[in-house]
Amino acid sequence: MDVRGQWREGIFWPRWAEWANWGFGEPRFLFYPPLSWMIGAALGSLLPWRMVPGAFVWLALILAGFSMWRLAQDRLSGPYASLAAVLYVANPYHLVIVYYRSAFAELLGVALLPLLFWAALRMIEGGWRQAPTLAVVLASIWLSNLPVAVIATYGLAVAIATGSVLKRSFRPVVLGLSAGVGGLALAGCYVLPAAWEQSWIQIREVVADNLRPSANFLFTRANDPAFVAFNRQVSWVAVGLILAAAVAAIFARKKWDEVVPTWWILSVLGLVSSVMMLPHSLWLWRVLPKLWFIQFPWRWLDILDVVFSFLAAAAIAEWRSRTARWITAISVFIAIAAAGAAMLSDAPWDSDDVSDIAASIHAGRGYEGTDEYTPVGCDRYQLPGNPDESERPADVSAEPAPRISEIASGHIVPAAGVRLDLQAWTSTHRIFTADSEQAVTLAPRLVNYPAWEVLLNGERAKFDLYPETAQILVPLQPGNTRIEIRFCRTWDRTAGDVISAMAAVLGVLAWAFGRRNISSTNAEGVNRGDDA
Repeated sequence: MDVRGQWREGIFWPRWAEWANWGFGEPRFLFYPPLSWMIGAALGSLLPWRMVPGAFVWLALILAGFSMWRLAQDRLSGPYASLAAVLYVANPYHLVIVYYRSAFAELLGVALLPLLFWAALRMIEGGWRQAPTLAVVLASIWLSNLPVAVIATYGLAVAIATGSVLKRSFRPVVLGLSAGVGGLALAGCYVLPAAWEQSWIQIREVVADNLRPSANFLFTRANDPAFVAFNRQVSWVAVGLILAAAVAAIFARKKWDEVVPTWWILSVLGLVSSVMMLPHSLWLWRVLPKLWFIQFPWRWLDILDVVFSFLAAAAIAEWRSRTARWITAISVFIAIAAAGAAMLSDAPWDSDDVSDIAASIHAGRGYEGTDEYTPVGCDRYQLPGNPDESERPADVSAEPAPRISEIASGHIVPAAGVRLDLQAWTSTHRIFTADSEQAVTLAPRLVNYPAWEVLLNGERAKFDLYPETAQILVPLQPGNTRIEIRFCRTWDRTAGDVISAMAAVLGVLAWAFGRRNISSTNAEGVNRGDDA
């Protein structure tokens, strides 16, 4: 909703979430990958908002099915490739994502995972021509969801290392590194600013308390009953998928000629994913770069789902008896349906959520912010405008904060003794004039972030911050003053755009060169045939 509003202002790629923190804003769009909220804004431009969540889930699951079908089609016959796709779409962890967590960005990321391993396998088997495709898919995952991107990157490293061992060649590793660097470069327009500006926000809050990996291994113990109950549900889903994938791997092993090196690579990925969900892997979580920020070890189910879906379809295809194949497939879907029914019975969906947020934004109140994207120095719980009595301090009003207030006796109060004229007020650009007979300090509804700049009568000026909330304070001298507040473009965003553009050009050239070589090879083969 915030993004669609900024599109109407002519901002295609928003960086500042205007309505977060009850209208005081936060740099959410700098750090949260863009594909999910851009797709959501596009759907919200075409459909009523209450239909957007369902439409997003439907599209993501369709993409997931196509991705798995593409992976399986190269190695399984037609019906079983389709079976693998359906198993992937309807697997229990996807139901957890949809019905328990509403993790739309993660769902979009996992929808692309089979395509990632499809491109990796083709690169291992066929050489460098698949590297550009692999880079594009990896970049798309980085632009979808960060935890999935980190898991996908490590999973890709495991797959390529396994393939290198099977091929007895270091070439897949070199190609994989090239594709990985290319993928990160393609996503540089997002990755570089998000990495560079992390020191400007309270990013460590993303792994605070029960959000840290050490508290979220399978069957964890904690003093929070609701937390433990959810963890137990996810843990049983994980146990079921681990056992099912292991059994499927045993039976699919008989199709050695058809699935090597696929069987080995997927089996190793399944083993690694299973181990990473257990407490014994804690030292790896602490040592491997950025792994800690995945938060929940059971997110490795993202990769295990790919392994289970492919190997289960391959195992069913191995049965010689058609009756046995039907019985096995039906039994698997009955088990999935039972798991889905159990989840639907206590899914924490609230049909009023979407309409409530839309009404809150329309009323000028905004929505709740996040701890991890809150700028350094700001305690978002002290900001006015929070309608939740349980989270609002007693001396903070529940009414939406005015756009411009003033400081009186050390407190922020409505601007009474100042004549204000608002000329422009958008998410990233505010212009107004203030006419006062005495010196005054104005407090715009905005929290500080290094990219914000204040101009007084056209000249850049320093501003103060309100204690605890880091709300911007603008001291003014008596008289008429023109105040302009704008969200400036920082060097890292420009550099990220340049890196992405250069990577895209190099990728197109590499793809075109590969296509040209293939055409030349085919032409030579035809000529040799004619000569013969």
